[in-house]
Amino acid sequence: MERIIFNEDHHAFRASAKEYCDRSLVPRMEQFLEEKTIDRAAWLEAGKQGFLGLDVPEEYGGSSVGDYRFNAVFAEEVSKVSASLSSCFGIHYDCSAPYLVDLGTEEQKQRWLPRFCSGELVAAIGMTEPSGGSDLAALKTTAKKTDGGWILNGSKTFITNGDMADLTITAARTDPAKGAKGITLFAVEAGMDGFARGRKLDKVGQTESGTSELFFEDVFVPDENVLGEVDRGFIHMMERLAQERVGAAVSNIAHATQILAETIEYVKQRKAFGQPVGSFQYNKFLVAELVTKAEVTQAYVDNAIVAHDEDRLSAVDAAKVKWWSAQVQNEILDACVQLHGGYGYMNEYRVARAWRDARVTKIWAGSNEIMKELIGRDLGL
Repeated sequence: MERIIFNEDHHAFRASAKEYCDRSLVPRMEQFLEEKTIDRAAWLEAGKQGFLGLDVPEEYGGSSVGDYRFNAVFAEEVSKVSASLSSCFGIHYDCSAPYLVDLGTEEQKQRWLPRFCSGELVAAIGMTEPSGGSDLAALKTTAKKTDGGWILNGSKTFITNGDMADLTITAARTDPAKGAKGITLFAVEAGMDGFARGRKLDKVGQTESGTSELFFEDVFVPDENVLGEVDRGFIHMMERLAQERVGAAVSNIAHATQILAETIEYVKQRKAFGQPVGSFQYNKFLVAELVTKAEVTQAYVDNAIVAHDEDRLSAVDAAKVKWWSAQVQNEILDACVQLHGGYGYMNEYRVARAWRDARVTKIWAGSNEIMKELIGRDLGL
């Protein structure tokens, strides 16, 4: 079905985003896979094209479009190339930007945002810890006040862009007695004494994403690197999780829809018993179901995009669209692997890599189980 949420400006922007992907990402995918990261040149080119500052005011080097649909368009085009690349760019321009723009002081914005928009500064978010993922309120990294700043100790894990981030928005406990109300956000910069990156994690999928551990050993973070209000970090995070979750949903369905389209072409060409495998009734019906499921989910995600753009997407509705899109994405890609037969299990085929890449979407940005828990609570259960 025709999507109706975009206008001519969005279509023109999509053409530019696709051109960037075709020129700067697609030809270098094997390099990214081998190096297990996106190199700085790809970031700089994205910055040059204006893709990294969509939520950043013009005076700080961004485009300040004020329309979340542009964020969604860029996420969709990158997701068609690789779910892994979409997660890396998304953490930067879609997830980190609101923290810096909304919470940053004037001095912080002047210091970081121009390089953030140009791709010279890559951002990451340090929330998840080895002792707990979705339970953000239980984090153990600490920050103790000292003259002129804070001393951070602890560790983070599963940090997207952690291998190369120049600025990591880090959550730390500043008042253990207050529980969730005693957490503060700090902008930890690469090169600070005591701040170290661990190994690149050996993941099942999303190989191109430089996912790392981070370690903080008596790291002095000056007061001018506190982001937002002291002891209100948990609230700051909760206020911005809706955008992270709708962004995840956008990428999930775009990724699945692209691989499904490629699979349809495959089953038209691949023959067994003298006829295309897509012409067998079971496969034909299966593909019909997958296409319908994808279009229904796309309509749901589009509704969430518009709701978020109009500032009326609730945390519960964001949870719904996040878990549902991740579930459908995985169901579609699992079926696509099956339709490819043995070739679907070969890493040289995009469908195999896409299937592996997608599995984490039911875990990150709040596991699907946590999303359902939030929904259930809202229902009074």
